[in-house]
Amino acid sequence: MNTTPDPIRISRDAAVVTITFNRPELHNAFDDQLIGELHTALDEIAADSSIRVVVIRGAGASFSAGADLNWMRRMAQASEADNEADALALAHMLRRLDTLPQATVARVQGAALGGGMGIVSCCDVVIAAEEAVFGLTEVHLGLIPAVISPYVVAKVGSGQARALSVTGRRFKGAEALRLGLANQLTCADELDTALEKTVRLILSAAPQAVAEAKQLIQTVSHFDGQNPETEDQQTAAWIARLRVGAEGQAGLQAFLNKEKPAWRE
Repeated sequence: MNTTPDPIRISRDAAVVTITFNRPELHNAFDDQLIGELHTALDEIAADSSIRVVVIRGAGASFSAGADLNWMRRMAQASEADNEADALALAHMLRRLDTLPQATVARVQGAALGGGMGIVSCCDVVIAAEEAVFGLTEVHLGLIPAVISPYVVAKVGSGQARALSVTGRRFKGAEALRLGLANQLTCADELDTALEKTVRLILSAAPQAVAEAKQLIQTVSHFDGQNPETEDQQTAAWIARLRVGAEGQAGLQAFLNKEKPAWRE
């Protein structure tokens, strides 16, 4: 009988789903099984419009310390083609997380290194403990943060990402906040309180608007100013569509009539 615990735990409370990395004895290090199960869970969540918030957290002392040593040992003996396929599975999982229509909140304590920092970079809101430790430590193993790099660069900018990736240095919550990797900092004992407040704020927002806002930021972040009229037309058409849509109409009417919209608890 297999007594190995599931690498992730999933729980639901009304419109909020919590995904917990469940390898505390290994500081929630990634392996191919965890990546596969997480990707499957995220696909199912993306297809369920009744889910509005996804919380990602780690059991035990750490969020995630990166790659599992046994997994790394296996891949060191594998072919280049097998390594590419393995890395592509991680890339697909991260892209699914980054493009999830629901709001995502990372609750970070302890280590968030390598791939763990990649997961953090894919989340919309990051609430971190002051003593949490972040880092792109791959260069100390003769590797690079290749698959997670698009999301890290999007979070902290290319200049900071260059410095972090070539030094591999570790840093704590205050610097993560300064860099834009974390959005809120608190003592470890207050993490759950801060998380609850953030979740309540998201639940007070219109669900379609949350999904559209995520798409909007990803779209305009690629604007280069070379076609300003096209860019202006795109954003104007976007808000016009939402203003005349059912959710926008309901929200505006509720505001004008000083009523609570249907999506508010």
